[in-house]
Amino acid sequence: MSNNSNNRRQHARIKVSVPVEIQTDASGSPIRGATADLSLSGCYIETIFPFPIGANLDLRLSIETTVLIAANVVTCDPQVGNGIRFIRMLAEDRKALEAFLETAEQAQGSGSQALSAP
Repeated sequence: MSNNSNNRRQHARIKVSVPVEIQTDASGSPIRGATADLSLSGCYIETIFPFPIGANLDLRLSIETTVLIAANVVTCDPQVGNGIRFIRMLAEDRKALEAFLETAEQAQGSGSQALSAP
């Protein structure tokens, strides 16, 4: 990670589109979307109807497996999306996400376009 004091992120984000299901306390059924970028500690989800800052979310990321994450909203850009911070995930989910991000970063480093999960 760089020592840039303007960058508050713990891990660098990678531009990658990953399908995500979002569950909130208020919504009955999950909301489907995709990430615009992703790291071990958070992501950005583009949505026309963003969630308010501070909202708690349960995320299901679909990479090679399904990763379950407890998260909360840290930024809200009206009609654009939300910055999401990951709060909690199981160790095996973290390992799966870490492996996926490593592969995505290598693919981008070799000149490939942004990776999309199946």
